[in-house]
Amino acid sequence: MALKVEMITFDCAEPAVLAQWWAEQFDGQTRELIPGEFVAVARAEGPTLGFQKVPDPTPGKNRVHLDFSAADVDAEVARLVAAGATETGRHAFGDNFGWVVLADPAGNAFCVAGSS
Repeated sequence: MALKVEMITFDCAEPAVLAQWWAEQFDGQTRELIPGEFVAVARAEGPTLGFQKVPDPTPGKNRVHLDFSAADVDAEVARLVAAGATETGRHAFGDNFGWVVLADPAGNAFCVAGSS
């Protein structure tokens, strides 16, 4: 297959602010591609994250979200909450797989699960 995931893009009101938050939390570097309109966050692992200014971000539940893994889920969740994320739920399938749902400062959902 010739396709690869290049970027995951978020609609938001303040691209520079939200991009900076994601860069700080997930070890990335910001690059303003269109001043005031579009900022990218390049990460060593995984796709680039894009943040584009829109007049009215899509209301309701995200239809796409990012999933991350961590060796110590509780420590990582605590770090993210201290940095401005909001924990919105905890879920599990049996005793072997659980994850925590969080929202970034603009309300975009993402999850942190245990490393496999």
